[in-house]
Amino acid sequence: MEKLILLMVIVATCCATPQDLSGKVFVFPKETNTNRVILLTPKTRFNSVTICLRYISDLSRPYGLFSLATPTHNNDFVLFKANPESDIRLHARDGSTGFTSLKLDPNTWHSMCATWDSTTGLAQLWVDGKATIKRFVQTGPINGAPISILGQEQDTYGAGFDAKQSFVGMITDFHMWDTIIPTCEIKRFIGEKHFIPGNVFSWKALDFQVKGQVLVEEASDVM
Repeated sequence: MEKLILLMVIVATCCATPQDLSGKVFVFPKETNTNRVILLTPKTRFNSVTICLRYISDLSRPYGLFSLATPTHNNDFVLFKANPESDIRLHARDGSTGFTSLKLDPNTWHSMCATWDSTTGLAQLWVDGKATIKRFVQTGPINGAPISILGQEQDTYGAGFDAKQSFVGMITDFHMWDTIIPTCEIKRFIGEKHFIPGNVFSWKALDFQVKGQVLVEEASDVM
């Protein structure tokens, strides 16, 4: 089964055409175990990771924002809202840590960046311009063909979705780098200023596939 999923990922990546989503948002309109956006990249090794995105939701229950799985690790890099108290759980190489006492008001747009260094195992969040403390997660680089998903959390490689952990809301400006980008670049992203786009995933040239009912709409209509 994993070999079949891996082959599908390789074929989809080869056939994908990048799209410039500037000024667009992904709309996840309902709770399901099917609605998701699959992000495609030929990269198979990540020594470090930075992801940045903007999102809005009215959910109080847990939900997955971003999930990257490989054939050997279901939670190779995951960003997950863990509870109604606005805690964010970050997974790397199946290890995890929680960032607590965050202010993530519902029905409000939030800018979030997450970094993780595979050498030290340290991770950090930036939420609406404020940096958290650094926490240890796990060491060791991410290896293997990734399946990267917005809106669901993978319990198995490319599958195992739980509707009660699905994201309902809107996501925009998603970027991922295979390095820890400088703090000044994170601040530029959060401030919606010019910054260097992601070299793994870039909102300005995104290879993706929509599964289920996920819509692409103009940001000006919803922000």
